[in-house]
Amino acid sequence: MKLYLKPILVFTCFILLVAPGCTSSDNDTPTYESELSELSLLKAEIETLASTSVCNETSECKFIALGSKPCGGPWTYLTYTTSINVEQLQAIVKEYNQKEAVFNTKWDIPSDCALTLQPTSINCENNDCVLMY
Repeated sequence: MKLYLKPILVFTCFILLVAPGCTSSDNDTPTYESELSELSLLKAEIETLASTSVCNETSECKFIALGSKPCGGPWTYLTYTTSINVEQLQAIVKEYNQKEAVFNTKWDIPSDCALTLQPTSINCENNDCVLMY
């Protein structure tokens, strides 16, 4: 009888050690809501950084394409000035645009497919950059 007990004990220990690693945790899989929340936080960070910029003259004003429509192109254009960390803003916007493109594909997000007009120029008015179309 003792001969059967040892293999059963070894098999039981093996199952107890291996089985927890074989289960999948749904908590590790990003949900639509968690990914949307991440995008919203990143967009808020972008808008906060851009809003700290102030212009004194038009030459300081710049704009950047923000967002990724499912049909292609940006959702909007964001104004900023050279008074902020431009490289940081550009890097965060690039990350946001890429993440939104992946999000749109993954979750099959619909779009109006309308083209967003690119501004033709930008002016500094009352210390704010204003897009011209």
